[in-house]
Amino acid sequence: MEYIGVDACKKGWFAVCLGPDKRWAIGIFNSIGNLWRRFEKDSLILIDIPIGLPGSGKRSCDVEARKILRKRASSVFPVPCRQAVYADTYANACRLNKKILGVKLSIQTWKISEKIREVDNLLLRNIKARRRIRESHPEICFWALADGRPMMYYKKTARGFSERVNILNRIYPSSQEIVAEAITNYRRKDLAKDDILDAMVLAISASAGSGGIATIPHHPEKDPKGLSMEIVYSNTGYK
Repeated sequence: MEYIGVDACKKGWFAVCLGPDKRWAIGIFNSIGNLWRRFEKDSLILIDIPIGLPGSGKRSCDVEARKILRKRASSVFPVPCRQAVYADTYANACRLNKKILGVKLSIQTWKISEKIREVDNLLLRNIKARRRIRESHPEICFWALADGRPMMYYKKTARGFSERVNILNRIYPSSQEIVAEAITNYRRKDLAKDDILDAMVLAISASAGSGGIATIPHHPEKDPKGLSMEIVYSNTGYK
């Protein structure tokens, strides 16, 4: 079994793979389809991208996650409706989101709508992928691995980076080596340092396996297309 953590980056999708016997690998994929084809056999993939897209109101998983994270709550952004994600322009996306969810779309959310659409397309076409690819959130995963304590420092600061690396290294001792290799092998304009940490904590959380995964909320809702609106995490550490 392979456990994969995935985060969107400027070059595509950055993945950390934790395998049997403490083996690991990293890589950047130019599409989620290529990533899926590489890992579809015997894997659990946690990804930091919205999967279930609301047809009305706010997703319960996002509301609960913000309460849990307290000072880090801003890292959980409002998820757009599917119609806005598939809109051809930012103006149309804002209009559709306002009509369906009651709020306009932030420019930050619009900038990742292509990534959301890419994952949505795969999951709507592929039933097997729906069981293997699940939405997670790095700050929720760090919160769980830190025994229910939100991170003190913003992840893009030196203190925030060190705080998170220390947690990762305590649970999976090769974490510092993986982070160092990713920093060395990829340019910062293609892969940010915090993208590396995000994928790493998702991979460690995935390593709990399906039986060790918890969900926010405990009983996830479904979106209009039948996809779960959930944020998954594990506090059992690396297996």
